[in-house]
Amino acid sequence: MPPHPAPTEVRVRLLDELAVRVPDPTMLGRPVLVGVDGVDGAGKTVLADELAGALSARGRTVVRASVDGFHRAAVDRYARGRRSPEGFYRDSYDHDALDRELLAPFAPGGSRRYRTAVRDVVSDRSLDAPLRTAPDDAVLVVDGIFLHRPELAAWWDFSVFLRVPFDVTFARMAVRDGCPADPDDPVNARYRDGQLLYLAEVAPVDRATVVVDNVDPARPVLVRG
Repeated sequence: MPPHPAPTEVRVRLLDELAVRVPDPTMLGRPVLVGVDGVDGAGKTVLADELAGALSARGRTVVRASVDGFHRAAVDRYARGRRSPEGFYRDSYDHDALDRELLAPFAPGGSRRYRTAVRDVVSDRSLDAPLRTAPDDAVLVVDGIFLHRPELAAWWDFSVFLRVPFDVTFARMAVRDGCPADPDDPVNARYRDGQLLYLAEVAPVDRATVVVDNVDPARPVLVRG
């Protein structure tokens, strides 16, 4: 992937505001867990990377990870059918492994011994990633879709939901991934409708600590929080 462009002044101000609001692990005496959620193409990875940089600039020890390191095997992801929206929402990720290998180690009383991935989704092969050890003053920043579903929402000390409509996100993914730009194209139905299930069932906008309008990445807007 190409490097992220330098953030604008407006975006830097937003990142500073978010970084200030992330709890200080030295005050809590334990690591802090941060989730960056949003639909595909909302800009989660970029914002999570930038937020990690803003936290590091404040002297925080940051660990970056993505839920994409915790996909299920393809046979499980497509058990409901390769076009199933419910399968995309409910079966894409191995939440047990995510909890065990990444989130629980950072939680109060956790071992601090963690892995950031268990599977390569492209090759569909399990990974034997090395165990790393985080200090007690670490901030774990995780990006990914579906991060406010019931299995995951309680982990986050601070969370962001990026609000971007599908017409914008699919246009971005058409450039990034080569998918059709039209959200209503049948090729996109599994992904669009699976995420609609999530939005309707979970209401992540209501669960997130803050909500950011990221339609224009140069001029993001804090709309709640």
